[in-house]
Amino acid sequence: MIDEIGFKILRILQHKARIPNVEVARQVEMAPSAVLERIRKLESQGYIDGYEVRLNPSRFNRAVVAFVVVRLTTLDANDAAGSELARLPAVQEVHFITGEDAFLVKLRVSGAAELEELIRSRIAGIPGVKETRTHIALATVKETSLFPIEAPTSGAEGEDAAGN
Repeated sequence: MIDEIGFKILRILQHKARIPNVEVARQVEMAPSAVLERIRKLESQGYIDGYEVRLNPSRFNRAVVAFVVVRLTTLDANDAAGSELARLPAVQEVHFITGEDAFLVKLRVSGAAELEELIRSRIAGIPGVKETRTHIALATVKETSLFPIEAPTSGAEGEDAAGN
């Protein structure tokens, strides 16, 4: 279980992964070596999956966001189809969803021609794909990988995820 300091460290890192360890230590009022040890334990225990840089898609000719709903001929094909979709470089997310459809796929492309080629040649060619529906985002109001990290509401007993 993560204690209050562990949650505070995670919130700090989620908002600014490149923050110096000394600054994290200052914010949580701990020694830098203790904070570094907590971060390493949070990583090893799977609370932190990794660190990424958010690039500006427009600077790389990837400003068009499209969501493709993929329907399969049979749900028996979902594992293989999902893996194939995930391998496409333009694909950012693949979600197996409820309902008649099988996948919701988020991708970034340079424009309509690339999107058409991707859907017709690559996605439609995946074994088991029956049909697709595409939605193009006209504007993005919010896009983030951040999510709320809730601190414990009562005193946690025993050792937390950071080893305290």
